[in-house]
Amino acid sequence: MSSNKRRNPSGTQMELLAPAGTVEVFEVAVEQGADAVYIGAPALNARAQAKQFTPQEIAAMVAHGHKSGVKVYAAMNSLMKDEEIPQAIETLALFESLKIDAIIVQDLGIYYLATKYFPTLKIHASTLMAAHNSISVRQFARMGFSRVVLARELNLQEISRIGQTTSVPLEVFVHGAMCFSYSGLCLFSSYLGGKSGLRGWCVQPCRRRYTWDKSGKPAGYLFSMNDLNAIDLLPQLAKAGVVSIKIEGRMRSAQYVSSVVKAYRIMLDAPEGDTAAKEEAGRLLHNSMSRKMASGYFSGPQPEDILSPEHSGNIGHFIGKVEKSSGEKATIALKNGLNVGDRVRLHFEKTGERKAFTVKKMYSGQQAVNNASEGETVLIELPVQAAPGDSLYLVDTKERRALEGKQKSILPGRFDEKIKALNHRHKGEIIWAKVKRQMKLRDADKQRKSGPVKSRRSKTLDAGRVPWWLKIDNLMQLRQHLPDKPARLIVMLTGETFSQFKRMEKMLRSYGRTVVWSLPPLIDEADIEFFAQAINELISMGFKTWQIGHLGQLQFFNPYKSKVSVFGDYTLNALNFFSLASLSEFGLRGCQLSIETDKKNLEGILKKRLPLDVGLTIYGRPPLSMARTFAGFFQFNQAFRSPLREKFVLEKSFGKTVVLAEKPFSLLPVLSEIYSMGLGYGVIDISNMAFRKGALTALVGKIGNPSAMREKLSTFNYFGKLY
Repeated sequence: MSSNKRRNPSGTQMELLAPAGTVEVFEVAVEQGADAVYIGAPALNARAQAKQFTPQEIAAMVAHGHKSGVKVYAAMNSLMKDEEIPQAIETLALFESLKIDAIIVQDLGIYYLATKYFPTLKIHASTLMAAHNSISVRQFARMGFSRVVLARELNLQEISRIGQTTSVPLEVFVHGAMCFSYSGLCLFSSYLGGKSGLRGWCVQPCRRRYTWDKSGKPAGYLFSMNDLNAIDLLPQLAKAGVVSIKIEGRMRSAQYVSSVVKAYRIMLDAPEGDTAAKEEAGRLLHNSMSRKMASGYFSGPQPEDILSPEHSGNIGHFIGKVEKSSGEKATIALKNGLNVGDRVRLHFEKTGERKAFTVKKMYSGQQAVNNASEGETVLIELPVQAAPGDSLYLVDTKERRALEGKQKSILPGRFDEKIKALNHRHKGEIIWAKVKRQMKLRDADKQRKSGPVKSRRSKTLDAGRVPWWLKIDNLMQLRQHLPDKPARLIVMLTGETFSQFKRMEKMLRSYGRTVVWSLPPLIDEADIEFFAQAINELISMGFKTWQIGHLGQLQFFNPYKSKVSVFGDYTLNALNFFSLASLSEFGLRGCQLSIETDKKNLEGILKKRLPLDVGLTIYGRPPLSMARTFAGFFQFNQAFRSPLREKFVLEKSFGKTVVLAEKPFSLLPVLSEIYSMGLGYGVIDISNMAFRKGALTALVGKIGNPSAMREKLSTFNYFGKLY
């Protein structure tokens, strides 16, 4: 392996970090020059649909990697439900025993367990923790993360600024798939049926084709991101202070990983300006069968080439569109060469569904052929029926697939005895026993005798009704009469609401100490100064209760620790007991649970003696995705529909592009049931909503009156299952 690696200004090596979804891919990544490889933790990683590694396979990869001088990281970056805590503990014990080099996490519960019970494990902050500015990185450094994976929406200038203000090592994605939404803030897939992207089950609604609702005209693949390719930006990234460059692709083939890792290894080892190396790297990347590639957000917040609305976002080379179809046969004019034995993917334009298959028979006229060139028209046999206009993509060639059957040198079977000899299961059982004592159940008998559980810190209303908080993003909404005042009034702090406050201070002060100023989940680096000054001014005026949308925002309140009370929004993604325990240790007084939770998980959490006040969004229209780009073809404030006729709207909010469901979701009809579980407070969030005169008054009047809830609205995942 070459030692001529590009160095950043501090003199440390810039690590080339490769993905591996199988043992074979791991071996290929090492062979092609990766300095480190990341794999998925069994059942607790954000690629739940990938093959899950066995302990023997993990042991074999760690041994092979360390023998080759390559580090091995485990992506344990899924949000964890309460019922998964025992599995997480056993997995952490396994990683500690195998001396894995680091774990990559997003869940604060896994962070808590790792730091409390497995202190020798190094922890990296996943990109799903949305480290998008310098204060978030400083917070993660303070929490003991040994590395932070930055959000993919940052440009080079912002990365450089972060590098100058923190000493924690920084990692960035440089190649592979891009998400439309900021990672860690996408609810789109979960909202459509419980398949949470934060738990690795994303059904990729951003790759679907949409139509505008009023005209019925195709809007296109509105959110289909091009793949990231930053191979020409390595010197700039090194100069910005990046110590690790990461390739996305734990679901990709061995040949893809081989080509991409080799390309980046060539460029890292070559002298700057080496044209021969650049040409070779370019050839390798072209042959990797990726999507259309672009440099992402590195050049600035509004890159023109980040989306391709005319393409579905399928991986591979575009072969062509079905011109005619008859039964399970299709006629296609080839845009690229094709061979019998190649692996292709058929994209159904009407539904957005896909079908991968191997080409078994192909005809030119009446004659069967084994290969055809670009420009030829051929008839291909399909495993399913296609329609004219459906697209075909080449995802792997016959020759490349033949290479995947080669003999492996990593043999997991040799590690059976080592796994049996490890003491990780016994240690896991001991720690689980300690953990269970910490997660004490509430006294159910006392609860039944005393009636509904009362929040320790929230104003309690009539029996059978949860204390409700009202969240607004426009002070003008307060001009509507409320028949019942909320226990807390949450006001989203933005430039607009801060300006409104100057004019409407008297009205807001009429709510007294119930006012909670709330911070949005995303604050661009350029806006930090505004928020710091506004927070300082509001605290000096007596506003002492705050809600944070991102953990990094605790940095704003360091000078005021003894003066303020801080709550957490649902965007902190607290989904289990230990994420709440972690937030309690950070000084939070309360927090809303993840908005994605289902009833079973909610009930399991609320049975326990919780370390802080727990809330839940019970009504609202949350952003299903939040993106930095304002593409020129976006039509804001216009409804659009999915292939399944689901209706959404594009709007600008928080200074970002957000996707909203047409209507809010509501748990108001089941408030008594949720309250009886022990919920501390419920939040009615009317952000991103406009109410006609009297409509907000009517909504508040329905709280605690299920019979008044006539409109059937989504209940998100409450009655379903969060996958």
